[in-house]
Amino acid sequence: MKKIIHAGFIFALLGFLAACSNNDKLSDAYGNFEVQKTLVSAEGNGKLMVFTLDEGQMIKEGQVVGQIDTQALYLQKQQLFAQKQATLSGLNDISAQMDVIDQQQVNLQINSDRVQRLFKARAATQKQVDDLQAQADLLSKQKQAIQTQKIRLYDQVKVFDRQVDLLDLSIQKCSISSPLTGRVLNVLSREGEFVAIGKPLYSIANLSLLDLKVYVSGTQLPYVNIGDEVKVYIDKNKEENQQLNGKVTWISETAEFTPKTIQTKEERVNLVYAVKIQVVNDGRIKVGMPGEVVFPSLRKVNEEE
Repeated sequence: MKKIIHAGFIFALLGFLAACSNNDKLSDAYGNFEVQKTLVSAEGNGKLMVFTLDEGQMIKEGQVVGQIDTQALYLQKQQLFAQKQATLSGLNDISAQMDVIDQQQVNLQINSDRVQRLFKARAATQKQVDDLQAQADLLSKQKQAIQTQKIRLYDQVKVFDRQVDLLDLSIQKCSISSPLTGRVLNVLSREGEFVAIGKPLYSIANLSLLDLKVYVSGTQLPYVNIGDEVKVYIDKNKEENQQLNGKVTWISETAEFTPKTIQTKEERVNLVYAVKIQVVNDGRIKVGMPGEVVFPSLRKVNEEE
């Protein structure tokens, strides 16, 4: 009886070791699927007037999903328009002053011509000629000063235009739109709340592409390269797996201790390198789901040995 039990135990142990050996041959690394989340934050200050989002909702790139109150920005814009109009009205006064100086220059030129004739006939003095020239120079400088005022007013108008452009941009940013096509993961703000620039509103991810993050040892690392086509496996049932195609997109430059969540206690002290494998998701993969990977280049080395 003891011999039968002993033989049965040995048979079971051999079967277990064989199973372990087969699993080792099946996959080279293990990990879990992750998704690259995009956290969308508010780009304006104000009350969240409209925000129509639910967790799990699919939205498209550029789709408007909310609106921040823009009344204060609109009133600032109207104020700038009024200031611009007041500045432009000052140009009318400048134009009137220029007309007066132009007329004064015409009159002064007539007097100057008359005095020049009298001076040639020795009926006017040099002082009279010099006084008229001084008046002409003064009018010319006054005209230049008025021209400078006119340029300054035009510059102020340009400043108002740029400030209006800045307000238009702020108003535009109060319209909340999706930066990409994907599924809403978390809604972090609600309609009616006051939001400020930088406040998180929601997170979104493109679930059509997921990353399987696995860990490879230092001995495996030389045979894993960015761009490698690999085989990814996920559970189909208790005994079978489903095969997917993946591509290595990232390899960590630094080693770390093996994460506790995916390895045995004995292996946690080993230093490993994180590797991300991009997999096209046809709906079968869920975030957090475990996965396995086979590296063809590594498998070829193992077969040669």
